[in-house]
Amino acid sequence: MPSHHRAALPALGAAILFGASTPFAKQLMGDGFAVWSPFLLAGLLYLGSGLGLTLLRLLRDKGWKPSGLQAGEWPWLLGAIAFGGVIGPLLLMVGLAHTTGAAASLLLNLESVLTALLAWLVFKENTDRRIVLGMLLVVAGGAVLVWPTGGPSDMGMGRGIGPLAIAGACLAWAIDNNLTRKVSASDALFIAGSKGLVAGCVNAGLAFALGAAWPSAGLLSSALLVGLLGYGLSLVLFVVALRGLGAARTGAYFSTAPFVGAALAIAVFGEPVHAVFWWAASLMAAGVFLHLTERHEHVHEHDEQSHDHRHSHDAHHQHSHDFAWDGVEPHTHVHQHTKLQHRHAHFPDIHHQHSHTL
Repeated sequence: MPSHHRAALPALGAAILFGASTPFAKQLMGDGFAVWSPFLLAGLLYLGSGLGLTLLRLLRDKGWKPSGLQAGEWPWLLGAIAFGGVIGPLLLMVGLAHTTGAAASLLLNLESVLTALLAWLVFKENTDRRIVLGMLLVVAGGAVLVWPTGGPSDMGMGRGIGPLAIAGACLAWAIDNNLTRKVSASDALFIAGSKGLVAGCVNAGLAFALGAAWPSAGLLSSALLVGLLGYGLSLVLFVVALRGLGAARTGAYFSTAPFVGAALAIAVFGEPVHAVFWWAASLMAAGVFLHLTERHEHVHEHDEQSHDHRHSHDAHHQHSHDFAWDGVEPHTHVHQHTKLQHRHAHFPDIHHQHSHTL
């Protein structure tokens, strides 16, 4: 795999962790959360993410350290938390109450489409027909995977608030993805942990306000662990992928999560294998192949930029240090990029957010 395509690995890792969490979350619903409140399960999953990642960050840094976000980046992060950690989950819970699970899963495929559209039309990420086709194949695979075997007539799509709420949740998460891309150069543990804490407190608080009770110690610990792995570490990898791929491509890779969840449900929980599973796998594999074999190369110019992220002194990081440096790479500090023009294969990552004439 070419070096610049290795940025796809965190995106696929995020999809694997999130997709794997789905069948386990369903098991938790069957173990008792359904009789309390889906808000409580969502809250505990997010709290597992936020608390776990915050603890990992404290252990990594041997205590509390500043986030490293610059003043101009805080509005992007706060906006991402508001849309992705508060508005999105609340709209999803409302939508799930008025639609079937299959219909909701089908509608949730809108997230990657809306993420890509916002990235291309609003945030001006570059794209081409190959990437568009690859994304459509991945989304089509997800649609096939959740399409009810009885056909469209038994989808239980419902009317009114249900589908609209789920579509609104997808739009909220699409906005979240694009806003998070703006701060993806910063500490991924801090970004993901902050989202988890806010979303967890909001959803759990709402659950208790509606009369939910605390689950047993076993269910509580299980929900927190699933949340840490499937929501927390998955989101960390998602942020790292945004850093290297941009929002549209990361969203497309992440759309393979339903296939991962279905495969795990078949392998671990013994769910039956239908022909649609293999159709979905084929469509998603074709879409991922188109993305992995993309080559976008042209002469481009880098503007002056100052930010803070983990880096080595490659072609994009030729700078001096105003502190004693031990020569160890990669390392992290605030650094300045000077204007640079060159040509090489690249993605719309944090260093390649330029416009295109063609």
